[in-house]
Amino acid sequence: MVWGHYPQFILPAPEIVLERAISATSDGSLLSQAWVTLTEILLGLLAGTSLAFISGYLVAKVNYLEHWLLPILVSLQAIPVLALAPLLVIWFGWGLSSKIIICASTLFFPVFINTILGLRSVDKNLVALMRSLNASFWQKLIFLELPSSLPVFFASLKIGVILSVVGAVVGEFVSANEGLGFLINLAGGLYDTPLRFVAFTTLSLISILLYSLVNTLEKVIIRWQ
Repeated sequence: MVWGHYPQFILPAPEIVLERAISATSDGSLLSQAWVTLTEILLGLLAGTSLAFISGYLVAKVNYLEHWLLPILVSLQAIPVLALAPLLVIWFGWGLSSKIIICASTLFFPVFINTILGLRSVDKNLVALMRSLNASFWQKLIFLELPSSLPVFFASLKIGVILSVVGAVVGEFVSANEGLGFLINLAGGLYDTPLRFVAFTTLSLISILLYSLVNTLEKVIIRWQ
């Protein structure tokens, strides 16, 4: 079928894409590949966010760490993830581990930087008050530092969930035999352009879903904001 003077393998009509989406969903192939990618995204998001928060907290609290750690992270951030991904696959294997690491490294930096900014924006008067009350480390963390830094942290997490989707797909482009990135490569080799559009749409829906979940979680946790 030709749409807009272009054949189907170049630019398929919307109804062709819809028909391909229905067929891929009915035979289970789309859902199974989407589940693989979603698993990589969630695990990468958990690993990257946790590591970024812990690292950001240490840098915010120990000033000399910033002078030697931050230049290293900035220089690593300057390397495109698409160029770094093949090395990560060689180092950590072709399985799930390399995909999680690629995904986590993609979102690490914005969450790391915003964690530092959020912790350093805590009201100094409140810090002095907690110190005068002999508050413990955990009391200061739970009742002051975390609530004060959460708005900035959630702002970075909204960026991180989108980057995590990009990281997972890049990892699948480099080495995978399953997942939506693999499906896009497979569809390209078969000139099945409608299937590629179906995979693109599924990735977009996953991004919207994750962003909405983070946005809802933000409203629930920091209702006072």
